[in-house]
Order: sequence, then C-alpha cells, then structure tokens
Amino acid sequence: MAGPLAGVRILDCTTVVLGPWAAQQLGDLGADVIKIEPPEGDTTRQLGPARHPGMAAFYLGCNRSKRSIVLDLKQEAGRAALFKLAETADVLMHNYRPEPAKRLGVEYEAFERINPRLVYVATYGYRSAGPLGPKAAYDDIIQAGSGLASLQTVVAGQPRFLPTIVADKTSSNGVVSAVLAALFARERTGHGQAVEVPMYETLVSFVMVEHLYGESFRPALETAGYKRVLNKERRPYPSKDGYFALLPYTDGHWKEFCTLIGRDDLARDARFTSLANRLKNVEAYYGTLAEICATRTNAEWVDLLKNSNVPHGPVNTLDDLFVDPQLQATGFWKEVDHPSEGKLRMPDIPPRFSKTKPEITRLQPRLGEHSVEVLREAGYGAAEIDAMLKSGATKTT
Repeated sequence: MAGPLAGVRILDCTTVVLGPWAAQQLGDLGADVIKIEPPEGDTTRQLGPARHPGMAAFYLGCNRSKRSIVLDLKQEAGRAALFKLAETADVLMHNYRPEPAKRLGVEYEAFERINPRLVYVATYGYRSAGPLGPKAAYDDIIQAGSGLASLQTVVAGQPRFLPTIVADKTSSNGVVSAVLAALFARERTGHGQAVEVPMYETLVSFVMVEHLYGESFRPALETAGYKRVLNKERRPYPSKDGYFALLPYTDGHWKEFCTLIGRDDLARDARFTSLANRLKNVEAYYGTLAEICATRTNAEWVDLLKNSNVPHGPVNTLDDLFVDPQLQATGFWKEVDHPSEGKLRMPDIPPRFSKTKPEITRLQPRLGEHSVEVLREAGYGAAEIDAMLKSGATKTT
C-alpha cells in the first residue's frame, strides 16, 4: 500500500536538521525524496558515532526514506543538472540564505520559468524582508532570540538552552505543513509558488502561544508570560524512590485526585476549588502536590492512578524509552539491517493512516549512492554522466 504522498517527487537541497528532518518526514509519507548534496556531503555525516566515515548517527536520524545524489552547484554542470531535475519535480527545498541563493542562481524565478507547478521552499534563520534576513542562524541563536532561553531563568537562575534542538525541529514541522499546504493549493489552482519558512518567526510564534498572555490585549491586561508554567516549582516531584509527574489539571481531575488520596479537605480548599483559583495560588498548589507526591513510591502512584483520569507518569531517562511499555506495545522502535551500516535502531513513523500507510521506504543513503541512477532517470547519457564524474560536478559512492 503506497503512502499518502506517493507520486510526489521532492528535491532536498537542505543540510543539517531543519530541512533534512522535514524531508525525511515527507519521504516516510511516501514521497520520492532526492537528497542533493555538495561533494563533501551534509555536515551531519560527520557528527556522532559511526561505523563508517560519512554515516554518523546524527545523519542517520534525519535522512532515511531518501536517495542521495551529489551535485556541485558551483559548477555550471551541477546547476544545469539541478534545473533538469526540477523540470519534473513537485517540490524543491533549500536552506540557502537569499544572497547565497542569488549568487548560485537558484532563486525561485529561475525555477518558475521551467516548472510553474513547482513548490519552492526556502527555509533559514529569519524572514528575508527584515534586517536580520541576511544573517546565519543555528538552533542556539534562535533559542536565545525567541525568548525560549530566557524562560529557563525561572528554574536555572540564568538563561539556558533546552537540551534538544527545539528550534530546528519545531521549524522543521513548519516546513512539512507548509509543503503539504502548498501542494494542496497547487491541486486547486494548478500553480506552484515560493514558500519561506523562517526559524526565528516560527519559534517566536511557538513560544508566544501561551506566553503572549496579558499582552494579547491592547492595552495589555497583564504582563506577558503564562504564570503556571513560569514557576520554579513546576517540575517532576520527588517520590519515595525517584521522581514522578502529577498534574490534576481540570476541576474534575482535582476532585478525583483528592478523593483517591483521601484528602477531601483539599477539594474544599478555597485556594484550589477551580482552575482559576489554582492558577492564582499556583505556588501553594505545586507545593501541596510536592508534599503529597513524596508520600508514595512511583509504583504506588501508578497503581493508585492507573484507572483514573488524573494525568500522571514516571520520569523516563533516554535509556528508559527503549524499554517503555507504551512504545513496545505499539512497535515504536524498529530494528533494520542497513546494507553498509549493519543493524540499526530507529523510531517508527508517528502518524498512522487507515488506507495509505506510511512506511520507511529507503534506508539512509551513502553520499552519492544514487547519483548515476537519478541522472539516468533525468535523461542523461553515459558520456554526460562520465564527464560530470570526471569534473567533480557529481560523484558516486
């Protein structure tokens, strides 16, 4: 059974995480993704443990369900091949900032002339129309600029980065939704278009979903910042033998929780009788939960709450996730035999479809593994391919 994007061809000229993880998700959904790499390959090929050069763990996490072709876009032959491939492609993705894209001659207008149905997606640090448009940006810089790092001051006493590349990955999901929306619009209108997905604006939007708060109103009714989550006591609480997450959030949760622990007095406590009151008294609310959590072990909490509606759960480490009962029961972790890298573990495709089942269509390609194959599909003859191999405009494994 083909995935929902079967028949869609995507040219992925992106590197690192933001673009490649988005392209991988689209490939998992059935698209034919052609990863177009410079002669030295994506930088992530060198990041993390590896069995062979150019096939490091970081690269493996973002580049399944793709084919790899090397094109040196600084050479005329490499650019010509990209435009040839674009003639029949549905989507082209790149993360060149506006000025480098212009220098390479890969602006939208050049592709629109040869394929007006092409969805052209540029993703980089900042909206190109602003003063920061020409600037390079990585996850750390965007976490800092978007306000996300400063939010950590509540718990760390100073700005800190989240220990995950949340700016890249959040923006990556923005790329996926933008591609799908543009493809849908094309089916309605018959025309492709240029799409820009900036990390900075995406993360500011992400952060301010809840933190715009009182500044949602003009004039402001209160300061920015959602008070419940901007509290140093919002954390997993120590239990008798570890840490546990408890969040009786709604009024129904709170009443049920109080009944289960035999504390009807708390259900009647004026500070906690409604969600609004618990928010007003959030420090006392969290402090009370912390005291209560310390009275039982994690296993006792799970047993007490397992049939309730009260949100709860243990604090998993990274290693815990490999043996997590929920992930095991749903077959989340996959083990595959890679032709060059041996046995690999990778996460499943999260969404499930009843009729167009996504699947991992290809394992992670070696650099240039499909260069000759893709060029042949584009109509290049043996002599032309040999010439490109000789000049370095392309290369193969």
